[in-house]
Amino acid sequence: MADRKVIAVVGATGAQGGGLVRAILADPAGGFAARAITRDVNSDKARALARAGAEVVAADVDDAASLARALSGAYGAYFVTFFWAHFSPEKEMAEARNMANAAKAAGVQHVIWSSLEDTRKFVPLSDPRMPTLQGKYKVPHFDAKGEADRYFTEAGVPTTFLYPSFYWENLIHFGAGPKRGPDGVLYFTLCTGDAKMAGVASEDIGRVAYGIFKAGHTWVGQTVGVAGEQLTGGQMAAAMTRALGREVRFNSVTPDAYRAFGFPGADELGNMFQFYRDFEGDVNAVRDVARSRALNPALQSFDAWLAQNAAKIPLE
Repeated sequence: MADRKVIAVVGATGAQGGGLVRAILADPAGGFAARAITRDVNSDKARALARAGAEVVAADVDDAASLARALSGAYGAYFVTFFWAHFSPEKEMAEARNMANAAKAAGVQHVIWSSLEDTRKFVPLSDPRMPTLQGKYKVPHFDAKGEADRYFTEAGVPTTFLYPSFYWENLIHFGAGPKRGPDGVLYFTLCTGDAKMAGVASEDIGRVAYGIFKAGHTWVGQTVGVAGEQLTGGQMAAAMTRALGREVRFNSVTPDAYRAFGFPGADELGNMFQFYRDFEGDVNAVRDVARSRALNPALQSFDAWLAQNAAKIPLE
């Protein structure tokens, strides 16, 4: 490892960070080594990364001092926050501040910060088209990350701002997959209308991040969106029909109807999908598929992802 540049990865046992660690380990001649940062070095996922060849180090994103120690000697760092574990945008921003300060203290030469748009720049809080949530956000898990960008800029940390897309794994793990209607037909429900929504296999986020690290300071100061494909809800339903061998119909609802579904986070996701719909051009322009493929030649299309994962989608 002494002759390789160390990339420290926060969230190494999660979707984005895990993908980056695996990308580094899969390229032993690439000149980089993976340092997996996790709260619990004894978890099954952490032990698996250690067996695969990663250096596993304990640190807590709520503790800037532990982060700075974990980043010591690292060339690069990948930072991601965990909104859905706590639903607190304020906690996300505090964690981002800790990461920025720790990276500055450790002298990290290239940071990739997994961010998102601050939707309030598109839909001000006074705009009635979309309800305001938690008193000061439109899409809290977007807005907090976008607002936190300034911590990295103000700290003077060389940073690339990475915008993920809708994870196709949400169809498996997050309850976003097709649901059986009273008529027995499977319905895929979104409130994006005819807009194309950028989506991605979560593993490819880490692979694109690795491509950015390999390219070096070319990408510092830039915003890079990651997408495997841009598809309408109808096109996604058609792809699932082909992959599952069963009809999946697109159920297009209004954002108000989606927000009213009542599950935890329904109002936030309704706002998010409305943002995707109403600002389709802006959102998809950042999430350029060709650029993602240039950084990650193994980039998966939705059909390719379904070929490997359709059987894992729970059909209710």
